[in-house]
Amino acid sequence: MKSKHWLFYALVTTLFWGVWGALIEIPEKAGFPATLGYSVWALTMLIPAYVVLKKINWKIDFDKRSVLLGLTIGFTGAGGQVILFQALRTGPAYLVFPFISLSPVITILLSILFLKEKASGRGWLGIVLALIAIPLLSYQPGNDANSSGILWIILSLIVFLAWGFQAFVMKFANKTMKGESIFFYMTITGLLLIPVAVMMTDFSQPINWGLTGPYLTAVIQLLNAIGALTLVFAFRYGKAIIVSPMVNAVAPIITVILSLIIYQVIPHMVIVTGILFAIAAAFLLAIEEDEEPQEAPENA
Repeated sequence: MKSKHWLFYALVTTLFWGVWGALIEIPEKAGFPATLGYSVWALTMLIPAYVVLKKINWKIDFDKRSVLLGLTIGFTGAGGQVILFQALRTGPAYLVFPFISLSPVITILLSILFLKEKASGRGWLGIVLALIAIPLLSYQPGNDANSSGILWIILSLIVFLAWGFQAFVMKFANKTMKGESIFFYMTITGLLLIPVAVMMTDFSQPINWGLTGPYLTAVIQLLNAIGALTLVFAFRYGKAIIVSPMVNAVAPIITVILSLIIYQVIPHMVIVTGILFAIAAAFLLAIEEDEEPQEAPENA
């Protein structure tokens, strides 16, 4: 039987990340900085990590290959987030986000070249539509008032490459590592970068330490953490060239719809166009058959 486990995990990720994307603005607008929000997210990663590691009796992959792959996945993901903070300080968000949103292009290219992944004509159409939808859904009207030289371009490029490479390595690592071990290393690296995020925080500004600050952030960031966990298993059971564009295209749809309900903000026509492309892409990718048999990790 052809596995559709990847679809379940991918849908959970898109749902949780979509809701997270819509709600994370609430504590930020209430005076809790995004850099401290990162710190809270890293701590919430401990909750799903504890659950899945307990399930495998704490039998974490500690061989050199697994450690290297796990740390690579963790640092490219969490490190990319920290770099993104600086990119948004020096460049316009309406250019930064569409730029980095195309990171699945890197994942797709690497997966085709090194993992020999393939898709049907229907699947490729879905991939193309998703890649078109992603930058459209990331569109933010604005001006260049926040732009400072070319630093934001360099930083955005680094994030773009890091996140695209992370997804590829995540799929590659799943062939020899337990998914739970991958998430363990993602959690550890996220925690290690907390001091960097704290140092990037402007403590000269008032910070909300109340219920709508770190506490609400923790609840919202837990959605992000669980989504990261299910993403690992989506890559475990599915093709990277399918999972990556699907998750990146569908999650923003949920964010836009919830934002419309919560904030009463009518999306720009560019975003509406992106939603239509993303819906078509999601349908095509969801019905794409997985022709590759799944193999258990060699050291499991």
